[in-house]
Amino acid sequence: MTGENVNDTTGDMLRVEDLSVEFRTANGVTRVVDSIDFAVPRGGALGIVGESGSGKSMTSLAIMGLLPKGGTATGSIRFDGKDLLSERESAMRRIRGDRIAMIFQDPLSSLNPYYTVGVQIAEAYRSHRSGVSARAAKKVAVEAMDRVHIHDAARRADHYPHQFSGGMRQRIMIAMALSMEPDLIIADEPTTALDVTVQAQILALLAEIRRDTGAGLILITHDLAVVSEVADRIVVMRGGHLVEKGSVEDVFSDPQHEYTRRLLDAVPRIDDEIGELRTTAIPVVAEEEKR
Repeated sequence: MTGENVNDTTGDMLRVEDLSVEFRTANGVTRVVDSIDFAVPRGGALGIVGESGSGKSMTSLAIMGLLPKGGTATGSIRFDGKDLLSERESAMRRIRGDRIAMIFQDPLSSLNPYYTVGVQIAEAYRSHRSGVSARAAKKVAVEAMDRVHIHDAARRADHYPHQFSGGMRQRIMIAMALSMEPDLIIADEPTTALDVTVQAQILALLAEIRRDTGAGLILITHDLAVVSEVADRIVVMRGGHLVEKGSVEDVFSDPQHEYTRRLLDAVPRIDDEIGELRTTAIPVVAEEEKR
């Protein structure tokens, strides 16, 4: 976004250029993300798709500045004109949660079993809003829970994580993210392990939030059907490489890469014959393709 007016509401909120992520191990340096590029416009929704180990979650952790120990990111991640890779950790702590919020895959492991959900949402809010009283933060927590359609939010805010279903716990994680009114939400496999009915509810909720708040969205998933429900644009990753990107409509109707075509062929279709089993083998990434 160099030379671009960062306050221009028609510009890109997030621009990732030549991003690579490497880990130093006992056997040498391993590159898990290799020189990828994409952008998220203000209010836009991007789906990052790929099989396990493709590098999609590492990409999101690099954006958040949360790479595991031993991991380093190079390239450029510009958010509202600021290169996040050059920011100090103190600055990243202010950005994380406040301006960029993340919804993790497993809400049960992300929530503390010893505290009520209302206390946890309020604590996250107060960590970014100095001087806010516990009572005011609790009010924000209840409002956020109500916003994600948790019935009787004032009472349920005093419940513990184990007293909620998996879908409701995921709504609580979304409520925690929403309480900060972020500009960008990163949702990492938010519907994994949920049944199809609850999955549809969570996807509808994410679409509703994006529409009502104007927040941008990055949806990380292995499920192409999920992307088609929520995203405008799509990035397909394999073996740490970006193999295809474009609008959801273009990629779904005319995929250019063989891997994308195989992923689409693996999606169950409504016109399949009853009892028909379609299998699509996706070869292991060759070593020369990784380089």
